[in-house]
Amino acid sequence: MPNTLIIYSSTDGHTKTICRRLTNFLKDGNEIKIIPLDEAKKFKLSEFKKIIIGASIRYGKHSKELYKFVDLNKDVLNQKQSVFFSVNVVARKPEKSMPETNPYIKKFLKTSNWKPKKIGVFAGKVDYPNYGFFDKYIIKLIMFITNGPTDTSQSYEFTDWSKVDEFAQELSLSC
Repeated sequence: MPNTLIIYSSTDGHTKTICRRLTNFLKDGNEIKIIPLDEAKKFKLSEFKKIIIGASIRYGKHSKELYKFVDLNKDVLNQKQSVFFSVNVVARKPEKSMPETNPYIKKFLKTSNWKPKKIGVFAGKVDYPNYGFFDKYIIKLIMFITNGPTDTSQSYEFTDWSKVDEFAQELSLSC
């Protein structure tokens, strides 16, 4: 049985990519299982030593399913070496790139009442060419309002992969 469970809640797959990147640093003698949030209810969380949850933001919110999952499993999560990170485009701005300053992290932790042992936040990706019509133009509007890129013919990845790697290295040492 793996001793680390990584659960991701991802709208377009970028959070899953970050979760896979974390495994490069966590494999040192550890067995790791990566699963989407909708499969997490099939697993007994108490059997894992470390539980990492990564979640993306869409239209300013983490998914309702994430809140439900955390609420149902809060006791186990608070007893384990639990980790949470959020992936959101607002984290592209230096003043919102830390857990203490990121509005989505602050709101999630306050609302969920979960106390992860370690918290991270990473800037995400805007992938206009792969969005449907509605998402493309709503996200373009949001980017316009927040001074982000609005050329819908391109993708924009804001993830600082060295920050992801540093976070993963800290996880491998501290949790």
